[in-house]
Amino acid sequence: MRGFDWLAWAAEECEQVRVAGRWRAPRPFDAAGPAGRLGEPDGAGPPRAPAAVREVVSFASNDYLGLTRHPAVIAAAHEALDRWGAGSGAARLVVGSRPVHHELEAALAGWKKAEQAVLFPTGFAANLGLLTVVAGAGVLVLSDELNHASIIDGCRAARAMVEVVPHVDLGVLATRLRAAPGPTVVVTDSVFSMDGDVVDLPALVELCAAHGALLVLDEAHAVLGPELDRSALSPGAAVAQVGTLSKTLGSLGGFVAGPRALCELVVNRARPYIFTTATTPADAAAALAAVRIVDGVEGDELRRRLRANVEVLAPGHPSPIIPVVVGEEQAALAAAAALLERGLLVPAIRPPTVAPGTSRLRVALSAAHTPGQVAALRDALDDLGLRP
Repeated sequence: MRGFDWLAWAAEECEQVRVAGRWRAPRPFDAAGPAGRLGEPDGAGPPRAPAAVREVVSFASNDYLGLTRHPAVIAAAHEALDRWGAGSGAARLVVGSRPVHHELEAALAGWKKAEQAVLFPTGFAANLGLLTVVAGAGVLVLSDELNHASIIDGCRAARAMVEVVPHVDLGVLATRLRAAPGPTVVVTDSVFSMDGDVVDLPALVELCAAHGALLVLDEAHAVLGPELDRSALSPGAAVAQVGTLSKTLGSLGGFVAGPRALCELVVNRARPYIFTTATTPADAAAALAAVRIVDGVEGDELRRRLRANVEVLAPGHPSPIIPVVVGEEQAALAAAAALLERGLLVPAIRPPTVAPGTSRLRVALSAAHTPGQVAALRDALDDLGLRP
């Protein structure tokens, strides 16, 4: 029997992506902060040709508070690297759990005012791990239609029934909850990654509590809120928070925070926790230093600076993610190219990441951006006839 030609198949699939105008490739960005040298995408030029570079200011990073280059965060990573080495060497439940992992989990629980926190190698793994634990057979999952890909994949990997509900529509959600035949999980981003809009968190928490539903809240982008008030939860209310170390905290990893029993169950059943090598000590130490900054006076100042940058570009917008919806893919790509010619890196987001006809520029602001850099972006968008 003649075997299937996998290489020819892969080449044909790649060609279909190219023909559709949706080819993507990474490009090197040599930077420690918003400003740096941007190279051409991999494969953009002749083999072994020197990459063209240009000086740009990036508005594409999720380093919202600029902590990736904070001296205390860098120093903590160096110290951990010297003490424990480059990697953890094993999964947490084998011999990969270092003291810094436990310190970080305690700090994350304190930051979120939760009973316990569980560390994962990435935020994607945290959603995958939690959802596959709680969304078993006989459970109904109600998932917002604009949830992050990690939530979508977590729902797919779980054995539960899954219903996608209209975006932030609490009326429809209430109807689905009333009709739920058994245990129910409601899962949603608190700040949505492409539009930067937010859920009505107090109303959502109350609705889930009233119907005995577990609320899984992905707070990856919630640097400016909304914030969950655990002290106001009604007796019996169950809320699990999922977060990342790679955005607000400027490191790498993810976590689940919530009631102790739920977190202990995650440790014992979540496959992405049990069967994955532990977060590197340097990443964990960097995140631990970042939590201490974010949860203190300096964190308040960084959030004020970030809030001020948002007000320059989109007064009143609730998050540092600011969409500039253009419409068609080619128009969004042209707008991104025009900004790049001015030294401003703002990525064009297009299908399948967003729905056809809603291609956009996705501006991500940081406390590390100077007022002059943000004003330059505002003026460039004005010149192009584009505003949030």
